[in-house]
Amino acid sequence: MTHPPCNLSIYSISTLLICLLFFACDTRPSSQEAAADTTILPFPRAENGHSISMLDKSPLDIIYYPPEYPKLKMMGKIKSGPALRVLYSRPQKNGRKIFGTVVKYGEHWRLGANEATEIEFFEDAIIQQTKIPKGRYMLYCIPQPAEWTLILNSDLYSWGLRIDDQKDIFKFTVPVSHVTSTIEAFTMETEKTSEGALLWIGWDDTKVSLPIQLPAK
Repeated sequence: MTHPPCNLSIYSISTLLICLLFFACDTRPSSQEAAADTTILPFPRAENGHSISMLDKSPLDIIYYPPEYPKLKMMGKIKSGPALRVLYSRPQKNGRKIFGTVVKYGEHWRLGANEATEIEFFEDAIIQQTKIPKGRYMLYCIPQPAEWTLILNSDLYSWGLRIDDQKDIFKFTVPVSHVTSTIEAFTMETEKTSEGALLWIGWDDTKVSLPIQLPAK
């Protein structure tokens, strides 16, 4: 008995099997997952039965005064508690012009990304002749080309794009300075001064500083 000739060669069959195996094992993210980096809220993915958010482009950071306080405490180089702490996220410049474009002049800015930036004073402080009671505050700003208004607000644990300015408590105006070396990642740091601490904030070519008077120790 004769059979009709087969139209598929051994090579064609092998190629077909390889393609089927590739698509069956393809673990590339879906278009929804791939777009998550550009959304306001990280899109969660399922992994081992748990919902896990993607790694954020703007990592959370913490600064203290005195600078590096937890390390100093661990090494036994400091006995007293910290004076202040700031929690904030750190977006990157990534070749963009930041101020006047990404960060709009005259509009509320959360000083970073994601959740609203928060500052905690562990003891009473004085800023521009105003007493700041110890406690935790949202910290945001309204930037302008020549100066920024830094604002302490009581609306804690908020997403930074929604700021309720009816809960503003204190406002401080600080001048803008420009740096010669670009600051790639949005940065906040503290430094020691004769009267307490200096909180400086910088990104791209722009920097502002806020002097803070602290009790002598």
